[in-house]
Formats: sequence, structure tokens, C-alpha cells
Amino acid sequence: MDWTALALSLRLAAWTVVILLPVSVLMGRYLAFRHFRAKPLIEALVMLPLVMPPTVLGFYLLVSLGRNSPIGQAWAGLFGQPLVFSFSGLVIASILFNLPFAILPAQRGFQAISAEVREAAACCGMSPWRALWKVELPLAWPGVVTAMVLTFAHTLGEFGIVLMVGGSIPGETRTIAISIYDRVQAFDTDSAAIMSAVLVAISLFTIAVTFALSARIGRRLG
Repeated sequence: MDWTALALSLRLAAWTVVILLPVSVLMGRYLAFRHFRAKPLIEALVMLPLVMPPTVLGFYLLVSLGRNSPIGQAWAGLFGQPLVFSFSGLVIASILFNLPFAILPAQRGFQAISAEVREAAACCGMSPWRALWKVELPLAWPGVVTAMVLTFAHTLGEFGIVLMVGGSIPGETRTIAISIYDRVQAFDTDSAAIMSAVLVAISLFTIAVTFALSARIGRRLG
């Protein structure tokens, strides 16, 4: 069992969830309540990582974040190290690749809130931010929690984009998924089987939580 790789994967998933939580709430609420001409385009851009091959997104990230790119040069100038093939680069890649998993369930959670509830909050003199905190979030929490659970689990199991952007540097970019691949390549099937079982257990738990929360949202919509 590669505990270092598992710890790195958990750290990557935790950072991804922490950063995407406010994005999930704000973007999910915005897309749920606002209607504008460019909304289908915005929703399509959010969905794009679901249908785009990870290697394609990984390639564009390598070009955008590499040493010869403005972002890569600025990062190297500030921190003295490249952005690609680093943990920071993995976090950026993970955030972009998990946008649909973070935003869409939260959007569905906010859509489950009836317009009458929001109008009542406004009639009580609540500001939009106070209404979000006191009224909307308590009602939309199943969608937000589902978003964070899916984001966490998806980050743990991601392989393609992690390999493209981070490679397989022990203790820096080698996640549990990459470690499983490396062990299979080395014909160490016993270690690969143990690590795979851990990921299967996490995925099973994630699916169970997601279905339970989705059923709650479905009852509210009904």
C-alpha cells in the first residue's frame, strides 16, 4: 500500500473541495436563479470537462501553465519553481476538471427552492447575502453536499489529467491512481489490488451518499 500516494490524493481532494465550495455555491445559485441569453453557453462550458478527454484538457493546461507561457513564467518568477509537474499545478488542473461535479449538483439544489420562499425572504427585508445564508443554503444543502462529495471522490480517482499535468513524482504528484498504474506496470498486482480496493470502497460510499441526497432533492421537487 502506497500511503504517501494516498495521503497526497487526499490532500489534493481536500484542497479541491475547499476551493470549489464557494464556487459551487455562487455559480450554482447564479445559474439556478438567473436567466440571460448566454446562459446555455455558460452551462455548456461548465459541462465541457465531462465530455472532453482528460488528455485534451491536460494538453491545453500544459501549454497554458508551462514554462514558456505567461502564467508559467509569472509563477516561476514568484515562487522559483515551475507550475507544471508540481502539486500546485495538480490543484489547478483538478479545479478545472471538477467544475461540472461541483456546480451542477449545487445548481439543482438551488433550483429546488420555490420562488415563494425567496420572495418571502425579500419581503422580510433580508439582503441577498443574508437570504443566501439564512434561507437558501439550509434548503439547498443536499445539492451542495452532493457536489462536494462527488468532487472529492472524482479527484481521488482521476488519472489522465493528473498524469499529463503532474507526471509521477513521488511525494509531489504521484497520486493513488498513478501509483496503481505504476504497480501494475511493475507486475506488483497485490499492491495494486489493495489500493484499488480502497478506491472502490470510497467510490461505493460516495455513490450511496449521492443517491441518498439526490432522493431528498427529488422529494422536494415533487
